[in-house]
Amino acid sequence: MDFERNQFDIPMENYSEGQKKKVLIAKSLSQSAHLYLWDEPLNFIDVLSRIQIEDLILDYRPTMIFVEHDQMFVEKIATKIIANY
Repeated sequence: MDFERNQFDIPMENYSEGQKKKVLIAKSLSQSAHLYLWDEPLNFIDVLSRIQIEDLILDYRPTMIFVEHDQMFVEKIATKIIANY
């Protein structure tokens, strides 16, 4: 998730919003689940991390329900769209 090794020595409250979001996504994907629920997973995420997240989801293919306003992400990841406004 593009963390420098020294990042692990810094308290999480000092992380940027993007770094905090990446930790939450990594934690979520590292825990086995029948269904993942994500709310706007790309908020605060940089381009390289976004590519990593997309690749992980496409390789792992977890069952997910997510809300995301980024149409490119939705088109690449979603297999079904419940509502599109």
